[in-house]
Amino acid sequence: MELADLFLTPIYLGIFYLVAFGIRSKVTNLYTKPYFIPAITLKFIGAIGLGLIYQFYYGGGDTFNYYSAVKGIGVAFSSSTSAGIKLLLTSGGTYDPETAPFTPNILWYQTGGSEYLLIRIAAIIGLFCFNNYTVISLFFACISFSGLWAMYITFVKYRPQLYKQLAWTVFYMPSVFFWGSGLLKDTLCLGALGWLFYALHRGAIERRNLVRCVIIGVASTYLLAALKVYILLCFLPMSLLWVFNENSSRIRSATVRILAKPILFAVGGAIAVAAISNLTKGDDHYALDKIGERSKINSDYLYRVSVEQNGSGYNLGAQDGTIGGMVKLAPMAIVTSLFRPFLWEARNPVMLLSALEAIFFLLFTLRILYRTGVIATIRLISSNSILTLCFVFALIFSASVAITSSNFGTLVRYKIPMMPFYLAGLYILESIARTKKIVLPRRKIA
Repeated sequence: MELADLFLTPIYLGIFYLVAFGIRSKVTNLYTKPYFIPAITLKFIGAIGLGLIYQFYYGGGDTFNYYSAVKGIGVAFSSSTSAGIKLLLTSGGTYDPETAPFTPNILWYQTGGSEYLLIRIAAIIGLFCFNNYTVISLFFACISFSGLWAMYITFVKYRPQLYKQLAWTVFYMPSVFFWGSGLLKDTLCLGALGWLFYALHRGAIERRNLVRCVIIGVASTYLLAALKVYILLCFLPMSLLWVFNENSSRIRSATVRILAKPILFAVGGAIAVAAISNLTKGDDHYALDKIGERSKINSDYLYRVSVEQNGSGYNLGAQDGTIGGMVKLAPMAIVTSLFRPFLWEARNPVMLLSALEAIFFLLFTLRILYRTGVIATIRLISSNSILTLCFVFALIFSASVAITSSNFGTLVRYKIPMMPFYLAGLYILESIARTKKIVLPRRKIA
C-alpha cells in the first residue's frame, strides 16, 4: 500500500456509498433494508483489512503478486495503448513483438490460466482508479457483495421470517467477509456462486426474467469454471437436482408427481454428469479419472511445505491416489473443514480467529441436532430440496477442500463458498422443524 491509497480510498468509498444508497431501495424491502449498508461496509473493511494483513503481517502474498502483474499491464498501457489492450484480450502464453517488452514483468503471463484471468479483470478495473491497490480491492469487494446479496434474497424467499438470521450467515461470518473481499480469486468466485444460485432460482424455478437469468448464469458459470472449477463441480450437480426437484413438486397430481420425480432426478443427474465431463475435458487437474491422483499430489505438497515452514498443517491419513481413497477420508475431512482448527491447534492470531469460528460451527450444529433430533434432521433434509442442496453441497465441498489442502491456512480460504449454505441450511432446518413442532421446547429458567 502506498500514500495514494490514503488519498484515493476515501474518494472512491464515497462514490461506492452514494451508489449503494441510490440502489438500496430497488434491491431491498422493509425487512432486508437495514442489512444492506452494514453488509457492504463489512466487505469494505474486509478488503482493506486483507491488504493490511498481507502487507504488515505476512509481508506479501498472492494479493500483492496479482497487483504487481496489474501494474505491469498498467506500464504497458502508459507506453502503448495497443500493447495494453492486447494484454487484456489475450489469455496469456503467447508471443507478440509489441507486448514482449512488458510480459517479463507480468507474473503468470507465460502460464496464463486462472491467475492471469484475475489479473486481466483487475487491470480493467485499474484503468478507472489509477491502478490503485486498495481501490481495486474495493471494486472486488463490491462484486463479491453483489453476489452475496443475490444469494441472501434467494434464501429469504424460502424462509422470509429468518431475514435476520440469514443475514448473519451470509454477511457476518469473519472468514467470509475477510477472505472473500480482497484482490483474490476467492472474492470473485464467492460473488459468482451467489449470482449463479440466484439465477437458477429466479429463472429455472420462479421462471421470471429468463433472458437476464441466462446471461447471469452463463457469466457466473464461466467465471467459476475459469477461476476455480472445483467449486462448480461440487455445486452444479446438486443445484440441477434442486431445480428439477422444485419443479416436480409443482405437479398437482400426487400420482404423476411420484412417477415423474425419479425421471426428473435421472434427467438432472445425467445433465450434471455431462456438464461436469465437458467442464473437465482437457484439464488433467480435474479430469474425473485423475481427481484422486491430483488430490494426493496437492495434499502431499502442501503438507510438506507446512512441516518445513513449521506451519499449520494437518494430516487426515495416507492417500493412495484413487477416488476410493478420498471417499475413505471424507468423514474426517468434513469434520476438519467444518469444525477445525481446534483451539489448541491455533498457532497464530489468524488461526485463533478461525478456531473460534469453528467452535461456533460445532456448537451451533450440536444445538440444532439436539433440538431437532438426528432422525428428524435426516428426514427433513432428504425431503426438502433447499435443505438437500445446502447440506449436500456443503458436505461434498468440505470433504474435497479438506482432503486437498492439508493446511489450515489455505483451508480457511478454500472453504468459504460452503459456509453460507451450511449455516443457512441449519437455520432453515430449525425453522421448518419448529413449524412442524418437532423441535424440543426451550426449558424455562426458574
